[in-house]
This record gives sequence, C-alpha cells and structure tokens, in this order.
Amino acid sequence: MNFPRTLSAAATVMTTLLAGCAIQPNMPATPAGALTIQSQGSFAVGGAVVQTPGTYDNNKPTAAGQSFHGDHLYAFYQVPQNARSLPIVMLHGAFQSGRSWETTSDGREGFQTLFLRRGYSVYLVDQPRRGRAGSSTVAKTVEPTPNDQLFFDQFRIGKWPKYFDNLQFDRKPETLNQFFRSVTPDIGPYDAGVISDAMAALFAKTGPAILFTHSQAGGPGWLTAIKSANVKAVVAFEPGSGFIFPQGELPPPMPSAAGTLTPEAVPLADFQKLARIPIVIYYGDNFSTEPTPERGQDNWRVRLAMARLWVDAVNKRGGNARLVHLPEIGIRGNTHFLMSDLNNVQIADLVSNFLTDAKLD
Repeated sequence: MNFPRTLSAAATVMTTLLAGCAIQPNMPATPAGALTIQSQGSFAVGGAVVQTPGTYDNNKPTAAGQSFHGDHLYAFYQVPQNARSLPIVMLHGAFQSGRSWETTSDGREGFQTLFLRRGYSVYLVDQPRRGRAGSSTVAKTVEPTPNDQLFFDQFRIGKWPKYFDNLQFDRKPETLNQFFRSVTPDIGPYDAGVISDAMAALFAKTGPAILFTHSQAGGPGWLTAIKSANVKAVVAFEPGSGFIFPQGELPPPMPSAAGTLTPEAVPLADFQKLARIPIVIYYGDNFSTEPTPERGQDNWRVRLAMARLWVDAVNKRGGNARLVHLPEIGIRGNTHFLMSDLNNVQIADLVSNFLTDAKLD
C-alpha cells in the first residue's frame, strides 16, 4: 500500500466533508436519525392569466397579444413513508416565505421536518406575490427599506440591541444574521382574497388537510377555511391581521402604540363555516396585556385581545376554537416565531396533542 498517497486521499476526503459542513453555519453537532421520504416535488396552483389586446408578433418585442401568468402560489411537498391520512399545509406570515417552517435560524430542525418525522406529509407554501411565487398581476415598487431593528423589536426578540432575558432565541451573531436574511418583500400588493383563492385551489389539489398559519397568514387562513371544505383544522401561530367577524357583530377597533387593529366583516353564513372545524391559536411571551408605549409589545397586546373575542364569536356558534397564551401555561420566552424558537419541539408537542384530541392524527 502506498501510505503517502492513501493519507493524501484521506485528507482530501476529510477536507471535502468539513467544507460541506461549513456550508451550514449553525449545523447541529448531533444530527437526528434518518428520515425516509417516499416522494417530494413542487408545483404552482391558482392564480390568473392576463391577456394583452392585440396580435403577437415574434419579430416585435412588445406586450401586444401576449399573456401573463401570475398571482399563483408555490408549494413544495414531501411525503414520508407510511404517511398519516391528513397532510399539513404551512402558510407563512409577512416578510417571510415557506422558509419560515424550514431549518431554524440557528440550524435546528424546523416544523417542516419535525412534522415529517411525526408521519405527516407537509406542504410549504410561498404565497402569491412573494418568494418563489413572485409573479404579480398588479405592479408594486419594491424599495430596499432598512428595517432590521424594527423587526428585532416587533418580532419580540428584544428591545434593540438588548435581547429579552428569558428568550427562546439563540444569541449567536450568525443566528441573528440568518434570521434577518429570511426577510423577503412582497413583489405585488398584499391581497388576502388573492391569497385565499390560491390556497383554496391548493386544498382542492391536496384533498382534506390541516392548515398551519403564521402572523399575517391568519386572515387568509380563515378565508381559506371558509372557501374550502377540505380544511379540516386550523393551527394559527400569533395571527396578526385579518380578524373577521359576522356582519353586524364587529367589535370596536383597538388602538395601540403600533397603530389601530380593525376587524373586518363577513356574511354570517361564511363565518358560520368556521364553527365546523377545530381551531387553536397560540401566542408567545414578552408582551404586556396592559397598554404600553412600547411599540413592539403593544402591537401584540391588541392582537391577543382581538383573538380572544374572535374565539368567543366562533364558539358562540357551536365551534371548537381555543386560544393558548403560552405564559399562562408556564411556557416562557417565545418570540413571534414560535415554530422556530429554541423550544420548538415543545411547541410541536402541544400541536400534536391538539391534533390527537381532535382525532386528526
């Protein structure tokens, strides 16, 4: 055996392996066990086709006579071996994409993988006019707007530049760097109707499934459940907008240091559809339930208060909705991103128990 040549080859292999590890800046030291994926893929669904008047001429580069496909969503799916009967569809919030549910900013498994390991097929969505579904039929100017510190405060990581003391968020600089780089803008105007139409088309394709929503996706999530009977449950993480109530039963707007939260009216017959499915809402920690001039905290005070009224309105009509404010059950330190916090396995356990209680597992 030629030892120098063998050692050189071994060193090359080791260098390659180490370089591969370096690609993931916060990769866990001990990876979890193997996960067998039976199938995976991606597709676009929903949306519209806009046609420009005129006759297309391939010698003239104009819009005349040409069509444009837009306002669809993008879905990436994975099916584990021996999958449960109901898949989970995960819809992200504002300034985010399907990445919200993937690997956490500090390199741990996110909800996508945690629920694949629990036997659920998982669909990750990029909503219309965002991320990999960036073709919008309505124009919008996208500006490079500095907002890192605002998000640090509003997503309750702390009060810039100080982290909250009990925080369930890794404090390594690279973790915060990865978090900030997950932010992505709208390519077109935000439209809950456009999003929920595309989501209803997705549920027509998946068949019966469970819907997870986060933050801004709360409103489109309720509308999706109204538009599609294939939504069999909603798990909402800190819904931040789009609280809908029956016409004639709107609670008053709720002012806060971050602006006024205004509920929206829908026909009673539509709202009644939300009473047919189990719903759970989770809110995290580090915001006051009393008025405060701190913008990043007061923003969530009114959303929690509105969510309580919303749950009461659903249950008043025979629904099965519940709200869980995590500090009230002894779970402290969660940011706005409960599904990727340091205790995301504990949060996933809560969700799994909910699905079991609802006989959806």
